[in-house]
This record gives sequence, structure tokens and C-alpha cells, in this order.
Amino acid sequence: MKRYSAFSLVTEGLRGHRGWRPAWRKADPQPGYDAVIVGGGGHGLATAYYLARNHGIRRVAVLEKGWIGGGNTGRNTTAVRSNYFYPESVALYDLALRLYEGLSRELNYNVMLSQRGMLIAAHTPAQMEICTRIANAMQLNGVDGELIGAEKALKLAPLLNRTADARYNCMGGVWQPRGGVARHDAVAWGYARAASDMGVDIIENCTVTGLLIEGGKIAGVDTDRGAIRTDRVGLAAAGATPGLAAMAGIRLPIHTYALQAFVSEPVKPILDTVLLYLGTGTYVSQSDKGELVFGGGLDRVPTHGQNGNLPAQETVISGLLEMFPAFAQLRLLRQWAGVVDVVPDSSPVIGPAGPEGLFLNCGWGTGGFKAIPAGGWLLAHLLATGSHHEISRPFDLDRFARGRLIDEAAGSGIAH
Repeated sequence: MKRYSAFSLVTEGLRGHRGWRPAWRKADPQPGYDAVIVGGGGHGLATAYYLARNHGIRRVAVLEKGWIGGGNTGRNTTAVRSNYFYPESVALYDLALRLYEGLSRELNYNVMLSQRGMLIAAHTPAQMEICTRIANAMQLNGVDGELIGAEKALKLAPLLNRTADARYNCMGGVWQPRGGVARHDAVAWGYARAASDMGVDIIENCTVTGLLIEGGKIAGVDTDRGAIRTDRVGLAAAGATPGLAAMAGIRLPIHTYALQAFVSEPVKPILDTVLLYLGTGTYVSQSDKGELVFGGGLDRVPTHGQNGNLPAQETVISGLLEMFPAFAQLRLLRQWAGVVDVVPDSSPVIGPAGPEGLFLNCGWGTGGFKAIPAGGWLLAHLLATGSHHEISRPFDLDRFARGRLIDEAAGSGIAH
């Protein structure tokens, strides 16, 4: 793999950029592999990379029914953070954030991590109490978090509505300096490039049509491009995972919903942090190109569609304008939806399921992008060793039978 650097950029510029090679190999499926990962999004690609890097397992195939990063990895608002409530969640998401902090250097690919900080803003005493609980939990769990008042919050987001008749006057909130954003497609491409260089086969336009099970153990997968033999399969296909698991007789407690995102026309720099407003449920940041990237709550109708609906759009946009009346003059540039896989306690499912050799990485809901490095790291550990990493153990599917739920929606007071 050619190393990206300022020197290589200048050299190729002088050559007319004729020496660049494809970032990853376009592979065809082989008869068998040491491990097969279903899902070519961020989690699947990260799993393949960490299998090769951490465990030396390189005969790995990543199967993607469409194109790399074409699902939820490319359909989100790019926020990364670890400001969660429960210790188990903080350990999980802060592992991801720590990995993000060194990811560009490790992959030799700029994932455009911008740690501009994230503010969860409150507008009532009850919400300030929630923010106090979150900040205390973060500090107890060793993660950077600070409870701030209205004065500092308004310095971080000076355009927030502070008029006398404002419906949601900011009273303060929780500030995490290490939070921020990363470029979603760059994360997928960086992992794909690094995994491919280690020998991983990335196979696009390959749909899994069945799971091969022999003697109660995984023996491979059937695809529309032929059968592939393996004794280890990882399912990292987000909202498609319940259908895949059903092929092995496993019923997962997952419902899928559309989560919409929006982008405005570009403007000059006006917001240099990531902001989530508890009063409206709307969150917003400004991209490097000047666009406002924002979203809100789920479309509460189960679906696999990637369009969203107009009532939810109205709720999100009106929430944004309650926060920032000055944004009313902006034009909406584009809108899309990702399909989020939600479990009852709003925490992911990571662990073995059903026949021996089958492992899950799903149920991330609205937290999938920010968790990509950790999700890949932990699923790779499961595939390589057959047992849990200490961070993934609390998120095993058996927590629903044991009653050991990790209810972040209730703990944090928000669903994102």
C-alpha cells in the first residue's frame, strides 16, 4: 500500500497523479475463509481490520450487499462522544473515542476528526438536574465532562436564542471537550484500505441468502455469488441483522426506525461546537464546508425505508429555529434518513448467538457511528477468541434474560 504523505502528494502532482492505486482491492469470493463478516459498513470493516492487526487473522472476507459505507455509515450526522451515564456505556464509547483520537495516524488516512467539543444544553431546572447527573457520572467514570452554567454555554453557542420571550432559554448544560465530529465516509474508506492491505477480501455486491449450520455449528454462508465456508461469522449489518439472525432461528429484540438528517446551504463559520438541545431534541454542528448538519428524534414508525416523513422533518426544523431564529433565512440543501436498529434499553448487542461460531454486533440505534472503532475492536476479539472482552460482556444478548439492562435512554434523558 502506498503511504499517503505530503511528499507522495507532491511527487504524484509532478507526475500528473498517474501513480495512485485503488485504495482497496475489489475481491471475488473464495471457497473458504477463517472468518466472514457480513456487513461492509464501519463496524464490519473495523472488525476485519482489528482481526488482522490485533489477532493476526487475515483470511477474512467482508461481504456487503451494496457498496462499502453505503448504509448507515454514510447516513449520519458524524458526531463522536462518550458522554453517557452508565459505567458500561462510558467504557464502551470512550474506548471508541480514544481509538478515534489516533485513527488517522494509525490508518494513514485522514478521518478528519475535529474535537471541537459537545454541549448538551438544558432549558429547565429538571433538565439541569439531568445534566448534573450525567456530568457527575462522567467524572466518576474517568471521562472528561463538566457542568457549566448559562454564561459559558452562551459563549460556546452565542447565536442561541436568548430573547425575553424565547420558549427555551439556555440555563447551561454538560460540556465534553473531547467530543466532536469525524468524516463518516473517510472512516469507512480508511478501515477498508488498511484491512485490504493486510489481506482481507472486501467483496461488494454480495448478498447473504442463508447461514450454513452443521451439527449445531456455523459452517459458512450462502450468497448470491456462491457458498463460502467458514467456522466463524460476524453479523454487523445494523437493521438487516434481525433478518440474517432469523436464518439461524434467532429472534432479536430489535425494531428498525428511520432517523433523518438535514444539511443547510453553506454559510460562514457561526457554530464551532456540536450542540444538542434537550428542550427540542435537536442537535446541530457546522461542517468544514460551512453547512449546518442537524437532526432530531426518530420517525416513530418501524421501517427499513431511507426517506423519513414530513411530520418528523417539521419537528426537527422547528426545533432548530427555536434554538437559532437567525437560521430561518437559510435554505435546506438536502435531507436523508438512516435506518437505526433499536433494542429496548437503547444499548447495543455484542456477543455470541445461537449456533457455535455466530457472533453479533448490532442494536446500536443512534450511536453506531461514534462507536465504530470499539464495535470493530470487540467483535474482532469475539471472533478471534470465542469469548468476551471485559468491555463487551455487559452487552451480551443474555442481559435481557438476566434483567441486567443498560437503559441509556432513561439514564441520559435522551435517545441520541
